[in-house]
Amino acid sequence: MKKLTIIVHTSLQQALADCLRSIEQLDTFIFSHVEEHSSQLEHDPFLSTHDKVVGYVPQVRVDVLIPDDAVTTVMTSIRNSKCNFKGKGLYWISDLPEAGEL
Repeated sequence: MKKLTIIVHTSLQQALADCLRSIEQLDTFIFSHVEEHSSQLEHDPFLSTHDKVVGYVPQVRVDVLIPDDAVTTVMTSIRNSKCNFKGKGLYWISDLPEAGEL
């Protein structure tokens, strides 16, 4: 089992949710609201004035459990989605030695 974590600006949350819902290998995903803090924020041309004034970027993090044999398919679906997330977020994939329900 793998855990896919994606972080994007809050303005992309609905598009990301729609993209993930369209991937048949995914069952459930969880969004959490997070804040990006960086000394480089004021130099980022893609940030809104609001983001620069408050001193952080509102982001959402999504965590998704993926079967080992579906990682390539899931990542290809996300990369090729009509939502075009390229350059607009971060992701990482972690091994999960165990996952289950309590």
